[in-house]
Amino acid sequence: MSVFGKTYAGAYDSLYGEKDYASECDMIEALMLRPGSSRAAKLLDLGCGTGNHAIPLAQRGHRVSGVDLSEAMLIQARDKASAAGISANTDFYLGDVRDIRLSAGKFDAAIMMFAVLGYQQTDDDVLAALRTARAHITTGAPFIFDVWYGPGVMADKPGPRERIIEQDGERIVRRTDSILDERNHLCTVRFNLEIWRHEKMIDQIREEHRMRFFFPDELEHFAEKSGFSLVTLRNFPAWTEVVSPYAWNTVGVLRAI
Repeated sequence: MSVFGKTYAGAYDSLYGEKDYASECDMIEALMLRPGSSRAAKLLDLGCGTGNHAIPLAQRGHRVSGVDLSEAMLIQARDKASAAGISANTDFYLGDVRDIRLSAGKFDAAIMMFAVLGYQQTDDDVLAALRTARAHITTGAPFIFDVWYGPGVMADKPGPRERIIEQDGERIVRRTDSILDERNHLCTVRFNLEIWRHEKMIDQIREEHRMRFFFPDELEHFAEKSGFSLVTLRNFPAWTEVVSPYAWNTVGVLRAI
């Protein structure tokens, strides 16, 4: 499994600064809360990264515990929670979503956003991550996740991409190329990240991330094997629509049974 190193973690929020986390948190709340239920929930964020879902959800009154495998990411999450004045409403733990078990009691819901489930490459890894979510939430509670959607990936296969971001006198250049393994439902994404300041490259890293994409029958199978039922698959980020066969991303809801 890939881990975001210090350099990539440091550039992470800049690279994904255009991602609409506020709208995604609106979506999470809408999918999480049943009619008539209390707005405040005890929420588990598996693969929380730098806290871009956990922190705004805590600001909305939820009690959020985040788990991530990257200490560099968690340092940023804790710093951001402190700066936002919501440290008392958040906890961040270093751990692997496949096997961590927290002693904080049961949660009202769990989330695994930004394709974290896709980093689980084997069937055993996927089941282990889902069983972690199930072990931490109450019966009837929702588990919300987003993944790459197999039909869409096959319809619009990945190719090379480049992204350049300029801010505060720095330029971040990220180039990616991808290798598709159709048989095993895997895509290897190779990142080349350069950090430039005043026309001088000050840092460069290369990371390789292997991402799994999922088909509906797989997700239903994994849900049943891990103590869930599959409630719905929606387009993502246009989550009010049923998932399209041409969508690259889907948001799903499982219900703990």
